[in-house]
Amino acid sequence: MQLTLSIPALLFPAISLTMLAYNARYLAIAALIRQLYEKYQESSSGPLEQQINQLRKRLGIIKSMQATAIFSFLLAVITMSLIYMEFNFWADVIFGISLIALILSLILSLIEVQLSTKALEIQLKNMEA
Repeated sequence: MQLTLSIPALLFPAISLTMLAYNARYLAIAALIRQLYEKYQESSSGPLEQQINQLRKRLGIIKSMQATAIFSFLLAVITMSLIYMEFNFWADVIFGISLIALILSLILSLIEVQLSTKALEIQLKNMEA
């Protein structure tokens, strides 16, 4: 299959939407951290510390998700430049790396969703007690 300019260009909307979703998750966690900070100032309890640890993990994963998505986006742009300059072999290689970076970003997103679910389970457990 011949790689054309339109193929890496197809990643632009996908990566842009992914970045919007990742940013929304980041903003939600930032707001939650601010709320937990106020509660932590009042009383530092075990469940609250569990939530803080979960949020710290999630924040790190979201940072990695965003970085790999940005890297994928950057590589897609480089691919288009290489196609334009007719360096087809390198365009294929860079585009493959771009796809791998996007896959990694999505895998990290899946892991973050799993951690998010665990954090909600902690909340539910605290309400039952």
